[in-house]
Amino acid sequence: MTSPSAPTVRENGTGTPLVLLHAYPLSARMWEAQLERVPGPAGDDARVVAPDQFGFGAAPLDDRPHTLDDAADRVADLLDRLDLERAVLGGLSMGGYVAMAFARRYPERLAGLVLADTRATVDTEAGRNNRERIAAAVLAAGNVDLLIEEGTAENLLSPGAEPELVDTVRRMIAEADPAAVARAQRAMAARPDSLDDLAALEVPAAVIVGELDTITPLAEARMMAEALGDAELTVIPAVGHLSPLEAPETFSAAVRALLKRVKQHGA
Repeated sequence: MTSPSAPTVRENGTGTPLVLLHAYPLSARMWEAQLERVPGPAGDDARVVAPDQFGFGAAPLDDRPHTLDDAADRVADLLDRLDLERAVLGGLSMGGYVAMAFARRYPERLAGLVLADTRATVDTEAGRNNRERIAAAVLAAGNVDLLIEEGTAENLLSPGAEPELVDTVRRMIAEADPAAVARAQRAMAARPDSLDDLAALEVPAAVIVGELDTITPLAEARMMAEALGDAELTVIPAVGHLSPLEAPETFSAAVRALLKRVKQHGA
């Protein structure tokens, strides 16, 4: 388990505020490369903030509801604590679901949007049933061994991912709290369709997807890009669902391109 003294929010740089929301069942540690690269050589192109959420990493498992809307409210609370009126918000997979909930609840606080390897559509019935199966199983077992046994790390990455990266992702998954896994699965199962919410946004957006992502594939990315009024779609070749981990340079470049558009939009 993560040490209680571990930070719940990682931050680096100055400039345009960018909040990055991590994937299930990882933590904000997945954004280490972006924390280093996106602020730029001088560190003043962006203020990158990466919080742990849903009880993953060092985020507390408290008595709040832990729905996607609640997670969006926590992001708004974070902006308040950082004295930020608006920010660019980016999320991958589950983080994308939270980002879309935030966009729906706090559109006036959104300066730009990054949706990476995620989807705006709802789960199928089979998908919801599988989420409940996993939630119930990890709670009953009191551990997340099931996620390792079912190859979650391998499924999140491309077949060509470096073995060291697979091991890193596997270790992050093994650190997850079973209660966090269950809450996140149930929250994701209950999410609404967000395509209409995306169509209502008037901020620059970037949609990023790994070419080999089988969890939230290119077709889903295209739907989001088409729904958004001002979006650029980036398809990263030969990588899977965790595109910022497999292709950190390409992913960070796409985010930096969006930040430039955000600055021009606000000029």
